[in-house]
Amino acid sequence: MMKPFFRNEDGQGVAEYALIIAFVAIVVIVALRTLGGTVNSVFEDLTAKLNDAG
Repeated sequence: MMKPFFRNEDGQGVAEYALIIAFVAIVVIVALRTLGGTVNSVFEDLTAKLNDAG
């Protein structure tokens, strides 16, 4: 049942998916580098509040 599907695959879709995944990875890396300090300070504040409450 699945053999005809895989046999008809020409590989173009795989290359397109790889480009999309690479683009998403680059966007995520840039976003984390840009917002890294902010996110880090949020987690530090949360950790401090949890330690004070405990």
